[in-house]
Amino acid sequence: MDLSNIQSLQKKFIEDRKWERFPPTQVFVHLIEELGEVGSHLLYESQYKVKGAGHAGEKDSVDRELAQVFNLFLQLCIYLGVDLETAWSAEYKRNLERFDPKVWQDLADES
Repeated sequence: MDLSNIQSLQKKFIEDRKWERFPPTQVFVHLIEELGEVGSHLLYESQYKVKGAGHAGEKDSVDRELAQVFNLFLQLCIYLGVDLETAWSAEYKRNLERFDPKVWQDLADES
């Protein structure tokens, strides 16, 4: 499935629930909340936080948290009228020109 189809499905999902009544600011704050949960998962995975050693433990899987982040990100794109597939494609082309692989490989080899 391509990004346009995914974005269309998410738009219908939003409309079916009348979620368009929520402003982009609230969706953005919710997105940041979900990103925080992804961060929490990573802290436990790297054992920076350890369940039973002063921390409660992780809740949902990182897969689920990232899917929630993606859904909210799509919702913001829809609200703001962003065709994500077109925007991503243009940004990818810019990045190909901007970030020369040889330069970055050399930088990595130096460190």
